[in-house]
Amino acid sequence: MPIVYLAGPLFNTHERWYLEQIAAALEGAGYQTYLPHRDAGELDKSKPGEWERVFQADLDALNACDFCVALLTGADHDSGTSLELGYLFARGKPLFGITDDVRTLNLMIWGVCDQGRRIVARIDELLPMIQRELRDQPGA
Repeated sequence: MPIVYLAGPLFNTHERWYLEQIAAALEGAGYQTYLPHRDAGELDKSKPGEWERVFQADLDALNACDFCVALLTGADHDSGTSLELGYLFARGKPLFGITDDVRTLNLMIWGVCDQGRRIVARIDELLPMIQRELRDQPGA
């Protein structure tokens, strides 16, 4: 079962809720997902070792995933999401984006998502694109 790392901003209830909706759609299609705030837990800055624990859990999940889906909303893409995409791009993992934000995509984010070909606006467009793109990959 392919493992999907879900990247995106986690700063408010709406962002976390929408990422959970994406996870539910992927899980319903048989994918295993890693959602940082759900699976590593919320960062409690008051606890000793918490930064290291969450960082290591997320890094382990990045290394274990088969591909990534990133929520790309906001006036500027979330810095953590951008780092996760860059890390996975350097490791040769397929990257997919979802956004219906009318503001311009960052050029580098557009580029790592197969020059925008792996970016959709809605969850219902995501699964068919992933299945088509992964099927068409060499060695699939």
